[in-house]
Amino acid sequence: MDDSNYKKRMQRKKEHIDSRIEEANIDKGIMVLLTGNGKGKSSSAMGMICRALGYEMKVALVRFLKGEQQTGEDLFLDKNSNVVSAHMESGFTWNTQDRELDKKLANETWLEAEKFLANPDIGLVVLDEITYMINYNYLDEAEILDTLSNRPENQHVVITGRAASKGLINASDTVSEVEDI
Repeated sequence: MDDSNYKKRMQRKKEHIDSRIEEANIDKGIMVLLTGNGKGKSSSAMGMICRALGYEMKVALVRFLKGEQQTGEDLFLDKNSNVVSAHMESGFTWNTQDRELDKKLANETWLEAEKFLANPDIGLVVLDEITYMINYNYLDEAEILDTLSNRPENQHVVITGRAASKGLINASDTVSEVEDI
């Protein structure tokens, strides 16, 4: 391919990509859903937290399921004044084997999440592993969807967890399914 044809092809490609970027640039908070059986959903959310902190946004991290298991990410984020968090204390629900306690703790954690989702100063809210809380009927999906749809206009949300409900999928701007290979 000669240089002239290459430049024409690359110019068409650039115009196409630029138009797609322009279409994607929306001035509102977006909701990203990371679901599927593969590994890396929470890690991807951590990357989005880093990106938000790079832009000096205030971030809220709400962890369902993982309880008091402190990760390296948690240790790092605890040092950042722009991060607030809430963690469901019971950890993995299959460890407690106490449905009523797990449901109570899930609801307590959701109450914290609701505060974050109502706060216009928080630019990003991560709801880590909340899909399980819906699937186990610990939390009411309709209430969650209502809260998400009434959050501050420019607030971004990242939701992680396996087997996301149709309601969450339909409410999200971007859905990625992480697959084990």
